[in-house]
Amino acid sequence: MTTPRPTTPLSADEARRLALRAQGFLGAPDRKSGVRGVLRHLGAVQLDTISVLARSHELIPYARLGTVGRKSIENAYWKDTHAFEYWSHAACILPIEEWPHFAFRRRAYRNRPHWNHDLPDGVYDQVIKQLRAEGPLTATELGGAKKTSEWWDWSGAKVAVERALMYGEVVCVERRGWKRVYDLAERAVPEALLHDDLDDAECLRRLVRLAGQSLGVGTRADIADYHRLKGEQVDTVIADSGLVPVTVEGWGKQAWADPAALETPPRGRHRTTLLSPFDSLVWERARTERIFGFTHRLEAYVPKPKRVYGYFAMPVLAGGHLVGRVDPAREGRTLVARQVTLDGPKAVPAVAQALVEAASWVNCTDVRVERVDAPDLREPLTRELTRALT
Repeated sequence: MTTPRPTTPLSADEARRLALRAQGFLGAPDRKSGVRGVLRHLGAVQLDTISVLARSHELIPYARLGTVGRKSIENAYWKDTHAFEYWSHAACILPIEEWPHFAFRRRAYRNRPHWNHDLPDGVYDQVIKQLRAEGPLTATELGGAKKTSEWWDWSGAKVAVERALMYGEVVCVERRGWKRVYDLAERAVPEALLHDDLDDAECLRRLVRLAGQSLGVGTRADIADYHRLKGEQVDTVIADSGLVPVTVEGWGKQAWADPAALETPPRGRHRTTLLSPFDSLVWERARTERIFGFTHRLEAYVPKPKRVYGYFAMPVLAGGHLVGRVDPAREGRTLVARQVTLDGPKAVPAVAQALVEAASWVNCTDVRVERVDAPDLREPLTRELTRALT
């Protein structure tokens, strides 16, 4: 009979601080390792088409490191085969050393019986042949991405190259004008990593451990969601993942933590920043509510009359708490806060600081506030912005 491991109790505040440190928001930022260090630390950086201040994969390192150059962010991801794009939490940039650990997902795609798009005969082989001769190439260069203007109506070449991407025969080696640039995995992935030798259990064990380390502490659902695993997959490997069981005050569910994170209490400086709605600190709504008492929902796909906080409302992190939201836009050299939601007067200086730093990062010289949900806080916020900008 196996003796159950003892369970470590954590307060809600301890769990919150563990999560902040694990996500790179508590303690001195690791500027030496830079953007690549952020990617390795998080394990996955989500991509998304929406660009307001910047695209989400640029906002992720900015939120942790500050005003790092946007061109240097792209170079850090894509130069020297440091990363690859694949399906994790969503479409994500992943550290290249994790290529072997997604073998379970590549195998699942190869064995998938049904697809949404039909693959015309011979097109797959033709795409592979063309990439071998001419790559790296975009879908347009492979013969066109779409048959019509409808976004879902892919051409045969696009269907083939996306299928090859899922299978692991092709890799996205960069984004060019937001288009994927494809090349053969045999050219793009270092030889030592180019294999599917690991069985599903070993892949899952690694990803569960990585998720636990990146979260600091999480429930079964939190850990599964990080790389979009099934709960049953987590169950099969959690005991051997290296994570340790904990209970968290108020969570009401079993949780697991990174044992290294438990050894040293989290302390240090907190970042004050705007967060992408796709930031891994907040990308799972139930977890965000549980840890921060903050309801976070992307409203870009909500009809405008039904939006509460705005098209691309960005949570504001300050002092280890989520203290408000800003729905931003840009007009020339002005960062426009279309709508600002503040968690009381104490949030005003932090929101002003976050807006001014974000403006500087995207080369804006002014900040204009259009609407504040609490009208009595508009004047204090404007005054604080004026002081910070001068």
